[in-house]
Amino acid sequence: MLNLKRLRTPVYRNTGSVARDHLASERTFLAWLRTGLGFVALGIAVERFAQLNLAELLPVAQPPAQEPRPGRNVDMDKFVGALLGTGGGAIAYGTTRYFSTMRLLERGLYRPAYYGAGALGIAVAGLAGTVYWTAAKERRATR
Repeated sequence: MLNLKRLRTPVYRNTGSVARDHLASERTFLAWLRTGLGFVALGIAVERFAQLNLAELLPVAQPPAQEPRPGRNVDMDKFVGALLGTGGGAIAYGTTRYFSTMRLLERGLYRPAYYGAGALGIAVAGLAGTVYWTAAKERRATR
């Protein structure tokens, strides 16, 4: 049986400067916010770029006539959703982490963030793997 107490992150005594620790926590929160906003902006940019008709914009470099795809690209919608979800998740996690850390610092304690950074790393690796897999699959299909 899984012991859930072993998965909890430890709480340490905070023996450093309180002001310095609060400012460091604020910088970390802003980094989470920037990361989340970057994912959201990338998702919006991908969505907008997917709506462009490049054949109209570049009439000289038109590819050979192909059957137009009906409807929207479902894979692209899922990817945009994953980007927006990852960005929103990073912002939500960073905000909750900031306020919980602030409360702990005021009591002279500190809890390191083991799982938040790991979860973001797994999400980014998953997104990158999905993009690579989709590009490789489409490249094989066009050959």
